[in-house]
Amino acid sequence: MSTLRAFEATARTGSVTRAAEELCRTHGAVSRQLRQLQEHAGVELFERDGTGVRLNEHGRAFHDVVRAVFDQLEQGYARVLDQARGPTLHVACSATFAMRWLVPEMSDFYRVRPDIRIRLSMTSAREMRTEGADVVIAWDLSSYPTADRQRAIWLAPVAFGPVCAPAVARRIARGARIAHDFTSSAWDQWEAKTGKRIASGSALTFPHTHLCIQAALSGLGVALIEQRLIQAELAAGTLVAPFGFTAFEGGLMAVPADRQVRADMAGFVEWMRARLGQAPVLQSTPALRRKPTHATVA
Repeated sequence: MSTLRAFEATARTGSVTRAAEELCRTHGAVSRQLRQLQEHAGVELFERDGTGVRLNEHGRAFHDVVRAVFDQLEQGYARVLDQARGPTLHVACSATFAMRWLVPEMSDFYRVRPDIRIRLSMTSAREMRTEGADVVIAWDLSSYPTADRQRAIWLAPVAFGPVCAPAVARRIARGARIAHDFTSSAWDQWEAKTGKRIASGSALTFPHTHLCIQAALSGLGVALIEQRLIQAELAAGTLVAPFGFTAFEGGLMAVPADRQVRADMAGFVEWMRARLGQAPVLQSTPALRRKPTHATVA
């Protein structure tokens, strides 16, 4: 195992010296282990690359195996630790929602519910349902199976609005449209609800909402963003919302992995409802829906 660690670190860093530093060993010790590994395999695994080393064809093939095994070991060890520490609720949501709302609010959750531990997966909208999460937080369920949509638990209304840098607002009609790769229908929904069409110039797409926000901050165009995610930028004036924010159908949802809603999940969902209800609403038209229409916590 020690030899495989030396191999993996050298392959990843491209340097015996950096691998030795990372593993807290001497350069000579790591070199000996690599030499013994190659002698045992009967093939060279590295080739010289300037002052460092790089994997050859055999080394790349072996590195794929070693990396996968180490990943599996780390995941298995994490599961053991989770079991030893007690029940854990695995929550998956978009990276932007996690960074801009959920994680900053977690201190309040742990104050209210210190008995529930949250394991958080931050992924793109396309990948969220493959994470093995107990519950997924999302607003656009159009690509979800019917069974998932039927289990969805309403959390809060959502309101989207076109936002851009102040300088771009003066030429917003001709600006570039910034869209999310996996929820590109949001612009269509906004136009259908408002009867407006803006940012009819070129289009830019990004796989994460925080990249769309950054593109808008950089003056690249106009992004359609949910109002909770950009409170700081609106308050600071680095982004403006010339048309306000418009409510979308459905709202923010919690999608449990199973029909049976566990007690810890119910506690988390109720906390989210309460906390999301405290957020400032910067609505325009129409009025935001306050009550769930179809799904409740069992």
